[in-house]
Amino acid sequence: MALKKKPVTGMKDILPQEMQIRDYVLNQIKETYRGFGFSSIETPCVEHIENLLSKQGGDNEKLIFKVLKRGEKLNLEAAETENDLADSGLRYDLTLPLSRYYSNNAANLPSPFKALQIGSVWRADRPQKGRYRQFVQCDIDIFGDATSQAEIELVLATTTALKKICPNNQFEVRINDRKILRAMAVYSGFPEEDIEKVFITVDKMDKIGVDGVRAELVENGYSEETADKYLELMGQVTNDADGVRRMGEILSGVLEDGAAENLAEIMDTVMSVSGGGFGLKFDPTLVRGMGYYTGTIFEVAMEGFGGSVAGGGRYDKMVGRFTGMDTPACGFSIGFERIVGILMDAGFVVPEKNAREAWMYEKGMGMERLSEILKEAMAARAEGKTVLVTQMNKNKKFQKEQLGKEGYTEFKEFYKEELKR
Repeated sequence: MALKKKPVTGMKDILPQEMQIRDYVLNQIKETYRGFGFSSIETPCVEHIENLLSKQGGDNEKLIFKVLKRGEKLNLEAAETENDLADSGLRYDLTLPLSRYYSNNAANLPSPFKALQIGSVWRADRPQKGRYRQFVQCDIDIFGDATSQAEIELVLATTTALKKICPNNQFEVRINDRKILRAMAVYSGFPEEDIEKVFITVDKMDKIGVDGVRAELVENGYSEETADKYLELMGQVTNDADGVRRMGEILSGVLEDGAAENLAEIMDTVMSVSGGGFGLKFDPTLVRGMGYYTGTIFEVAMEGFGGSVAGGGRYDKMVGRFTGMDTPACGFSIGFERIVGILMDAGFVVPEKNAREAWMYEKGMGMERLSEILKEAMAARAEGKTVLVTQMNKNKKFQKEQLGKEGYTEFKEFYKEELKR
């Protein structure tokens, strides 16, 4: 039986043209984030199954690629549930592995610690445009800083990277705070124990609209009065820093002191320092699906893509799950695959500092002459040029067209006989 040549469903082969764009985007991201003082780290792609199933990853915990136990530990006869067969799994994001990493290595790291982590993650999700089962995430996180400086740095660094990578695409940062969300729910009359369930419905606002959210809340057993009070609350404020402060006044008595002012100051400072170039909007409907968020949350919506292209927030309780002692933590992740998709759809061509040259030699070229060509190519590379030495195909025109797609703009041809040159 012939082997399957197509990749596994939800995963893909990457051709050279796309790989050039991916490398370019990665370099732009790394260069930008290192300029903000973030240090590169790496964590394993496989995590303990107990960590992955710790009820912090929201619906992503239903999408884990689990890894079977090995050898004698794999006891099929004694297994009662699926989890008895697995002791680890592929990571579904970079945040949980990073929190374990920090918990294990904090004594050898500076405080605050600014981490840059780029790597593949896996989710057994339904594949669609811009969504794969294996994809790259680009995260920056700050541990040990409980002040709003962490959020400000993360937003400034991420927006700087996006402006460099996609200078022609308008984008907007949407920002909220889980504390404000919780206070809104309590103020409206939802039971404390049901707030996470309410968030799941509210998080669908961009898909089903206000009427859809209201209908689902009522369908889930909440009164029309409670649902209406919650939804009307969202319309009572503007989407700027003053709107955040106004929301704080409305929620006085149920909202933690200083929470609204903290978020307003983040917005004011980001816009003052950044000089604009993007929108910043207070969005009381923004939830973020991960269960580990404890405070500020943010997403980026970009022209040319329907969903978000970046997101993150504060998760001050996660490290404490490992160490027993809470540590302030906040992170922002760029949706790498979505950014690459936007650039490819726009026909983006990676800017080259130097021309890429393709040197094509005739089939049957003698080794002595070929050696001379290779020496010339080595000398050109030493000068900083990009030189591909390749045998000339019969269909030379098509070969040049293919090389042109890979960024080669200059061509040299070498023949066995002088008259052909």
